[in-house]
Amino acid sequence: MDLLTMLGYVATGTGFTALMTILGASSVFLFRNRISPNVHRMALGFAAGIMIAASVWSLLIPAMEAAEDAGVASWLPAAGGFALGVLFLWALDEWLPHMHPGSKEAEGPKSQMSRSSLLFFAITLHNIPEGMSVGLLFVIAGQSGDPVALSAAFALALGMGIQNIPEGAAVSLPLRQEGYSAKRAFTFGALSGLVEPLFGCTVVLFASWITPFMPWLLAFSAGAMMYVVVEELIPEAHLGEHSNVGTMSVMAGFLLMMTLDCALG
Repeated sequence: MDLLTMLGYVATGTGFTALMTILGASSVFLFRNRISPNVHRMALGFAAGIMIAASVWSLLIPAMEAAEDAGVASWLPAAGGFALGVLFLWALDEWLPHMHPGSKEAEGPKSQMSRSSLLFFAITLHNIPEGMSVGLLFVIAGQSGDPVALSAAFALALGMGIQNIPEGAAVSLPLRQEGYSAKRAFTFGALSGLVEPLFGCTVVLFASWITPFMPWLLAFSAGAMMYVVVEELIPEAHLGEHSNVGTMSVMAGFLLMMTLDCALG
């Protein structure tokens, strides 16, 4: 598969994920008042389940298989890349100012940035590993010429797109509730998803250079995604008394992504 074809595929996949973020952000035009806490927990739990399953079936397992094909111990790049991905997101959380949805205080260094900018920055940072993950799988599919690998890449893009719907809403709805106009809140939510096509296409452009490090990069993306899940999504999905709502939503998201990956990949 040539470079232009790979770019076309990854632009389609990450373009879909960005559109789903825009769809989620558009919820600001439907919900004038604060959404139900249970709905909020369900959405975040569902997104967490999808990302956990994607980290295992779409990223860590392919990382170990790629390492074995290269004659390297499968556990080494899987564990090392995963740890590096976690450390990378942790460093961004520590060193860059941002604010999580539903939080009243900013995290990271003190900044004069507005609340909306901090919230937008947090979601945008978390979308980086998602865009990288989709791009990496399309690179594998393009280099191998395997239609099964191509199906797996599209399965990941589909799963990431589904979980981007609540992420888009997680940006726009809090801003609307704080007094921003629906149009401005929607714009912030929609823009947060554009980082995925950017990083997905960047991965493809550097495909020839990153190929030797593919197992490490796949595991790196998995670690970064798991950091987002554990640090943000799961805790927020279990706020309040009815934590079983968030728990079952995590299970549902995991089951959906596992099924997509096994059926299509």
